[in-house]
Amino acid sequence: MKNKRLKITTVVFWFWLLYIVAVLVWWFIALQQQNALMRELKTQELKQDDPAYIANLDQIKLEYHRRTTAFIGEGSTFLLLIVVGAVFVYRSVRRQLKLQHQQQNFMMAVTHELKTPIAVTKLNLETLQRYHLDEEKKQKVISAALQETNRLNTLATNILVSSQLEVDSYHLSKEEVDFSTLILASAKDFQNRFPERKWQVLVQPAILIKGDFLLLQMLINNLIENAIKYSPKQGLITVELKKEGTQVLLQVKDEGVGIPNEEKKKVFKKFYRIGSEATRTTQGTGLGLYLCKKIVDDHAAQISVTDNLPTGSIFTIKF
Repeated sequence: MKNKRLKITTVVFWFWLLYIVAVLVWWFIALQQQNALMRELKTQELKQDDPAYIANLDQIKLEYHRRTTAFIGEGSTFLLLIVVGAVFVYRSVRRQLKLQHQQQNFMMAVTHELKTPIAVTKLNLETLQRYHLDEEKKQKVISAALQETNRLNTLATNILVSSQLEVDSYHLSKEEVDFSTLILASAKDFQNRFPERKWQVLVQPAILIKGDFLLLQMLINNLIENAIKYSPKQGLITVELKKEGTQVLLQVKDEGVGIPNEEKKKVFKKFYRIGSEATRTTQGTGLGLYLCKKIVDDHAAQISVTDNLPTGSIFTIKF
């Protein structure tokens, strides 16, 4: 459907552009023919026995060349404006179609992301209601329900904060945050939720930065969740915080499939996800890394992604 709409848009665009260029060429030819006709008529009106014949003829030729130059200049200017405008229109339309397609995929992903935890939580609650479970099984069911509730809460928060940051309606607070404690708490939470994963948490103590506590917490959670999402279950996930001179460095490393070089900048765009909808297997909405980039920018920091050799990715943030 997307390719069909893109083809139709491309055909209409090129037809429109060629029509305008053809009209411009026709306009130039018509004006030039009129210019030549006027030169011929004025030349015929001259009398060869007139002492000023040569001077008048030169004046007519000069006027002819001036008009020709003016037509070429005006035509070239119009053509340049048409081409530049056409390029902007074409790129805008393609970008709009692409964004619309990504938004549709986003809505489908959000629907799936909402239905799954709701269905799992409902099933867990119904299990607790119908069966008399022993304490150990009961705690497992409750833990699973809480985990799915956390997923729902994270998704809702991401969508809400993303919309607020987009329209600059979020009130960013600048308070002193114990970044070390915040990262340790987030990492501990993920370790409890995913005990089967391999973890390495290397955090220098008492590192303080100025920023918004909620946004920084979301930044850490989204980076770790991204590492979990794109890593094999046996892969090591490393969360590291350290101070180097005047800079504070946060790194989240995974041992997943990695990110191709041509995709490294695109992953921070809104709704963007690697791969196509037909081949993509991981869950997600395409908001996590976009939100990370917005939060990093709002804290005057820098975010980048590099390869984690032999496999995987390293997301680095410099404060």
